[in-house]
Amino acid sequence: MPTELTIGQLAKDAGVHIETIRYYERRHILGPTSRLPSGYRLYNHEAQRRLRFIKNAQALGFTLHEIAGLLNLRVTSAARCGEVQRKAEAKLKHVEAKVRDLQSLAAWLRRLIRTCRARRRTAHCPILASLENEEVHSTTSEQEK
Repeated sequence: MPTELTIGQLAKDAGVHIETIRYYERRHILGPTSRLPSGYRLYNHEAQRRLRFIKNAQALGFTLHEIAGLLNLRVTSAARCGEVQRKAEAKLKHVEAKVRDLQSLAAWLRRLIRTCRARRRTAHCPILASLENEEVHSTTSEQEK
């Protein structure tokens, strides 16, 4: 395995598009280790680890802004694990709120489905009427959507 990868090799290795890596570079959370005289970007093992960190953090629901903060904690020698734990606890609360919101939406949809009489014409469809006339409430704030 080569010590440095091109952007295409790194993208393939991580299962992402080249544009994703370029986007992370613009967000300053990932960068090439060096460049060839031709201008091609080269990435080392640390860039691979960093990209894996980013993708795993995203899978846990962290935003790129939050990931940048976690990456900064990762390289700051004065940082403590408790800071990371607080960020993870905050993310857990956010995820649990989303779960409650999704459960509420599922219950709302079940109620709508029970009102449906499949043989009716759509002009008399209770689901369509409900979507037009009722307000669906969720616990997620508008800024989180």
